[in-house]
Amino acid sequence: MINKDKDYPFLVKIGFKKVIDAYRERAKNEEKPIAKEYLEKMLTYVKDFPKLESGIDSKKDLEKHKIPIEILLDDLFPNILTNNEIKAASTPRNNIIFNSSGRFDEILKKAGKDYKLEIRNQSSELDYVYGCIMILNQYYGYNVDFTRPFYFDIPDENGIMRHYRLAVNADFVTFEPTDKAQEISEEDVDKLIQNTDDIELWKEKFPPLSWVFKGFVIMNLTDVTVDDGISDLKTELLSNRIPDEENISSLVEIFRSIYKIPDLRVGFTMFNKYDASFYKMENGKIKSFILNGEEERDCGRILCKKAYENLLETKKYFSIANVEDYAMKTSHNLLSENLLTNEIKSCVLAPMSKNGQLLAVLELVSYRKNELNSINAVKLEDILPYITTAVERNSAEFENRIKAVIQSECTSIHPSVLWIEEEAKRYINDLDNDGVSSFRDIAFHNVYPLYGQIDIVGSSDERNKAIQKDLLKQLELIIHIIEDACEIEELPIYEQVKFRIEEFSSDLKENLNASSEQRIINFIYREIKPLMNHLKKQSSKLKKKIKKYSECIDPESGVIYNERKNYDDTVQRINRTLARFIDRKQIDAQKIFPHYFERYKTDGVDHNIYIGEEMTKNRPFSEVYLFNLRLWQLQVMCEMENKFYHIQKDMPLKLDAASLILVFNSTLSIRYRMDEKKFDVDGTYNARFEIIKKRIDKAYIKDTEERITQKGKIAIIYSQKSDQREYLRYIKYLQSKKYLGENVELLELEDVQGVVGLKAIRVEVLYHKDDNPDDKETFTYEGLMEELH
Repeated sequence: MINKDKDYPFLVKIGFKKVIDAYRERAKNEEKPIAKEYLEKMLTYVKDFPKLESGIDSKKDLEKHKIPIEILLDDLFPNILTNNEIKAASTPRNNIIFNSSGRFDEILKKAGKDYKLEIRNQSSELDYVYGCIMILNQYYGYNVDFTRPFYFDIPDENGIMRHYRLAVNADFVTFEPTDKAQEISEEDVDKLIQNTDDIELWKEKFPPLSWVFKGFVIMNLTDVTVDDGISDLKTELLSNRIPDEENISSLVEIFRSIYKIPDLRVGFTMFNKYDASFYKMENGKIKSFILNGEEERDCGRILCKKAYENLLETKKYFSIANVEDYAMKTSHNLLSENLLTNEIKSCVLAPMSKNGQLLAVLELVSYRKNELNSINAVKLEDILPYITTAVERNSAEFENRIKAVIQSECTSIHPSVLWIEEEAKRYINDLDNDGVSSFRDIAFHNVYPLYGQIDIVGSSDERNKAIQKDLLKQLELIIHIIEDACEIEELPIYEQVKFRIEEFSSDLKENLNASSEQRIINFIYREIKPLMNHLKKQSSKLKKKIKKYSECIDPESGVIYNERKNYDDTVQRINRTLARFIDRKQIDAQKIFPHYFERYKTDGVDHNIYIGEEMTKNRPFSEVYLFNLRLWQLQVMCEMENKFYHIQKDMPLKLDAASLILVFNSTLSIRYRMDEKKFDVDGTYNARFEIIKKRIDKAYIKDTEERITQKGKIAIIYSQKSDQREYLRYIKYLQSKKYLGENVELLELEDVQGVVGLKAIRVEVLYHKDDNPDDKETFTYEGLMEELH
C-alpha cells in the first residue's frame, strides 16, 4: 500500500474506478457524435492499464502510470485552465501529489526545494478523527459535517508568506473494511460524535489500518493572503492594541504579505485635534515618516494643500507614487524632504478617523517608486476600520492615564486647558522613560475671569429651623414618657427632668444657637438615655412608648432627623441636579472657545470660568468669544433658576434661590496651586477679584438695609459703565426670548471692606411652567409660587 502509517485508520490505494465508471455511464447516454467517440476512445485506452481501475499500491507503479493518469483526469484538470486554477489530485494524510495544475506546480517551485506542504492548523489526533469521519460518511452513509477551513502557508520567491485556503473534493473515494475493522452501530456513532476529543475511543472503534481507502481526492487552493492578513491583523490589534516596538514586526509582516512587498515599512503619526498638529505616539518608539524624528509639527506646515484636504478634511488616503516627482512639484516641501531623507520612493498615507474626527495617520512606505499608489491603496479600505478601533482604544486609554495623573496631581481639571494635558503627557513620558517624574507649576496670564452663583436664600436659617423642629419634637416625646412614668411611681427626679425639658423647649422656641443645640444633645445622651433604660423595665405601657420613641430616633446621631433630612435631601438634590445641568451646558460653551471651567457645590452651585489665548495654545483669541461666553452664562443662570424651582415640585420642603454674576473687565493671572490642587489668582493685584467674590453676595444696596441678592432675580455686579451697556444689551435680547422680565433695576452697592465703587443691574427672572424656555406661559417669582403651591 502507498500509505502504511500505523497511526491512521486506513491504508491507501490510488484508484480511478469511479472516474472510469462515470465515463462508461456517459458513453451509454451520450448523443453527440464527437463526445461519444472521445469517451469510447478513452475507455479503450484505459483498458490497457487495468491498475487504474483495480488500484495502485506503490509509488513505483504510480510513476509508471503518470501519463495515463494525466490523460484520464484531463476533464478534471483541463489544460486551458492549468495556469489559473490551483489544483491537485492527492491522497489523504501524506499528501502524495500525482496530478496538478500548472499554477499549483509554479507555487510549489517558488516555495523552494526544502518546503514541505503541510496543513497549518491540523494536529495528528484531529487528522485521525477526520479519517474516521470520512469512513462514516462514505461507507456507512452518515452525513457528519466535519468541514472547517484548512490553510497552507506557502512562501513565494521573495520570502513573503502567502496563505491558501484548502477545499477537498472526496467524490472519487470508496472504503473497504479489512478483517481488523469493527462493526459500527448507531450507538457507537452517537458516542463518537459526543467525544471528538477522545482519540482512544476513536481508535477503539476504528483501529489503525483497519480499512482500505480506494480512489483519490482533489485539492483546490484559493489565495486568501489579503483576507487572512486582515484576520491576523484583527487578532493582533484586539490582543495588543496599537503595535509597540515589540510587536510592530508582526504588523509589518501582515502588510508585506497583503501588498507583496518584502521590505515594506509601516509608520504611525498621531493627530492633535485641538491645535491641528501631528505628534509621535506617546512612547515615541514607532517610526513616524511624516515627522522624521521631530516630536510635533503643525499639519499646515508639513503637508501640501492636497494632502491636507485628503487627510484632515475629507478623511481620504493620500498616495505618492513617485516621491522625487512629488518633491519637485511641491518645491521640496517638508513632507517630501522627510520621505527622501529616509530613501522613501513611494508611500500611502491613510487617515484613521472616528465620527468624522481624525485620530492618526497610518503610513505605508516603499523604497521603490510606483510600488505604492492610488490603485493598491484601496486595499486599506478593509483594514483601516480595525486599526482605527485600536487607535481609538489606545487614545482613550492614554487619555485615561492623563486624567488619572491630573486627578492625582491636580484634582479635576477641564480638558480644554491644553497646557495641563501637555504637562500630564510630559509627566507620563518621563515616568515611562526614567521611572521618576514631577509636576511643574502652571500659570496663565492675561485671562478673563467669569464668576456666577445660584445660592439658597437663608440657608442657615432654614437649616436652623429644621434642627429646631426636630429637637422640639424629640423633647415633646420625652415629656409624654416622663408624664406616664410619674403615674406609675412619683419620684422627684421625674419632675426635675420634666422641668429641664420644658426649660430647654422654651429656649429653643426663642432662639437656637450652637451651644443650646449641643447642651440639649448632651442632656439626651447623658441623662435621658439611661433613664429610658430604667423606665422600659417599669411597665409594658412604658416599654411600648419607649420603643416607638426609639423608632423615631436616627441610629447614627441619636436624635430625631426628620426635618433636617428633608432639608439635606432637598439641598443635595438641588445641588446634584444643577451641577449636572451646568456640566451638560459646558459642552456647548466649549464650542464657543475652549476655556477653563470649574464648579463646586455649597448651599447652591458656584462656578468659575477663565478664558484667554494662553490657555488654548496656538488658537487666536478675540473678545468676541468673551462676549459670547458672558451671554451664555447669563442665559444658563436663567435656566438654572427655572431648574431650581421645578425640581422641588414633589419635595416636602420648598427653598428659594438668589443668583449673582460678577463682571470683571480686566485680565488677570492665575496659577495652579499644587498644595491646594486648584487654580487661584496669582499676585496681590489680582487678589482683588477673589475679595469681591467672597463679599458681594452679602453686600447691601447703598443707603438701604436690602441685600443685593434677592429671590426671583439675578444680580449682575460690575464697576465700569461699559459693562453696564454690554449687559443691558444682553438683558434686552433675553427679554425677547422670555428668559428675563421687564423689571430692570440699576443700583449702587454700599462699600464693603477693600471694595468700593461697585454697581449692579438687578433683573427679574421669568419662570416657565414646564421648565422650558420655549413655553409661552411665563411667571414672575410671585406667580411661580402660586403655581407651585
